[in-house]
Amino acid sequence: MKLLTKMTKMAVFAAGLGFAGSSLAAEPMDLDSLLKTLEQGKAQQSAENKQREQEFMARQNEQVQMLKDTQAKRTAMLNESERLETQFEENEVKLANLTDTLSNRMGSLKELFGVLQQVAGDSSNKFMTSVVSAELPGRSNFMDELAQKMGSTSKLASIDDIEKVWFELQREMTEQGKVSRFTTDVIVEGGSKAQKEVVRVGAFNLIADGKYLEYTPATNTISQLTRQPSSRYTATAADLQQANSGVVPFALDPTGGSILGLLVQAPDTEEQVHQGGTVGYIILGVGLIALLIALERFVSLMIMGSKIRRQLKDTVARDDNPLGRVMKVKDQYPDVAYDTLELKLSEAIIREMPKINRNLTLIKIISVVAPLLGLLGTVTGMINTFQAITLFGTGDPKLMAGGISQALVTTVLGLVVAIPTVFLYTLLNTRSKNMLLILQEQSAGIIAERSEKGA
Repeated sequence: MKLLTKMTKMAVFAAGLGFAGSSLAAEPMDLDSLLKTLEQGKAQQSAENKQREQEFMARQNEQVQMLKDTQAKRTAMLNESERLETQFEENEVKLANLTDTLSNRMGSLKELFGVLQQVAGDSSNKFMTSVVSAELPGRSNFMDELAQKMGSTSKLASIDDIEKVWFELQREMTEQGKVSRFTTDVIVEGGSKAQKEVVRVGAFNLIADGKYLEYTPATNTISQLTRQPSSRYTATAADLQQANSGVVPFALDPTGGSILGLLVQAPDTEEQVHQGGTVGYIILGVGLIALLIALERFVSLMIMGSKIRRQLKDTVARDDNPLGRVMKVKDQYPDVAYDTLELKLSEAIIREMPKINRNLTLIKIISVVAPLLGLLGTVTGMINTFQAITLFGTGDPKLMAGGISQALVTTVLGLVVAIPTVFLYTLLNTRSKNMLLILQEQSAGIIAERSEKGA
């Protein structure tokens, strides 16, 4: 009631304000008119307040009825919950009794079905990854469904299910000993598919067009290996593809593709050379220079040697070979003493030595520098390795593989260049010394002949 009184006063005050505002625009009212206006506003406000009170009381009754209905529903649901709980406990007792009855009636068959479930689960995984599934797809689905059905429900396997499990196991063993041909889609280079005749070698390998294939169980697709093994392996695959009967040698992967996958990932010679980095390229460049120089020296000494041998058989000295030019000294100084002639011949031999020994010292230097460059690459690679260990730790070996590869490859390249370079230097140096010995021998003969004449 206090709230209603306050609301009434506020209404009267608002009416007074409205009246005051309107009086500013109209003519002033007398006191009787003002009192009459206030009485009319008060009566109207009282009627509105009564209407609001009636609406509030009506809604209060509705709220009380809704509370009663909700309480009634709650009571009904509590009773239903108690009934369901009692029924659940009774069902658990019945289920336990039925399970005991089933176990007693199954007897030794329970162990049989347990083994059957285990075999079905193991066979499902085996069939999924088997190369035989490339030719006979969908075998793992039955095994997987049977294992799930026997593990999640009390339904027993039928005779047909047991016989099918035995049949699939027997077929897997039989197919592992066969070399069969079938046509299917093969993913070739570029990602496109093509129909090809595929040769399956037991449960080990798949080949087509003389190339090894890869079977992906997750997508049930067959694709060519992005990198094929060396030609000595692919040659056997091509022979098997073309053969129709008989025994054909074939490079078999007994792991079903694991060893083949590792084999194709191994870097070839070109990739190993690239792993050597800048130092490796320098070693190869130096080795190529040594090889070209050795080749030029070998040809030059061979031509020079043939001319010297021809000069040994001729008494007339020629200018096209070192021995002929040395022998011409005798004709140039026919009257000098033998000791003077000896000095002249020694001078001629020394003059021919640079032509015979040209660039041999450079080959020897390269044979010494190549292993040192390899050692430089080794140290550089180990520095990179230790830097990777400092930054990333030793958890991932691949982070250290680059530095280790450079360290090992550069050492190998240095030795590969140094060993044949030493051999070539020794061979060419021996030939050049033999030629110089021939010159010295013929010079000694000329001196001896002049000495005999002087005597």
